[in-house]
Amino acid sequence: MDVEGVARFFRMDDEAWRRHANPWSVWTRFAAIPAMLLAIWSRAWIGWWCLVPVGLVVVWLIVNPRAFPPVSEPRSWTERGIYGERLWLENRSLVPPDHRSVLRLLVSLGSVGFALILWGMIALAVWPTVSGAVLVVVAQLWRIDRFGWLYERLNRA
Repeated sequence: MDVEGVARFFRMDDEAWRRHANPWSVWTRFAAIPAMLLAIWSRAWIGWWCLVPVGLVVVWLIVNPRAFPPVSEPRSWTERGIYGERLWLENRSLVPPDHRSVLRLLVSLGSVGFALILWGMIALAVWPTVSGAVLVVVAQLWRIDRFGWLYERLNRA
């Protein structure tokens, strides 16, 4: 596959966003977090063979947005959040200042969580890995919530 083919593959058109917003897609992407951590951690038990489960999780994350039916009208919390994320990505000037400051905070929180995960995974230490994963998940859930608010706010306007 050439560079243009890769770009087309990962491009999120309207159909891809509607599939990405499906609650099954959202929650199974969250389920991939502990699966990926376990796959990486398995290097302690199976060495380089850990790349097989890591690869499976990566393949799942690539296939995931295409694996579920599209959402036509965002009704659930996750659907509104993903639709709000799309609005934010398409036109960030629509995002009110209060949302921007919270989103910056959530990026910081997620970054701290990711750093803890890295430390824990390198050292094979449970508490930083689990603490980091919790921070990442909390930041992502809060982010989806803020994007849901943004979607509702912009649709009312």
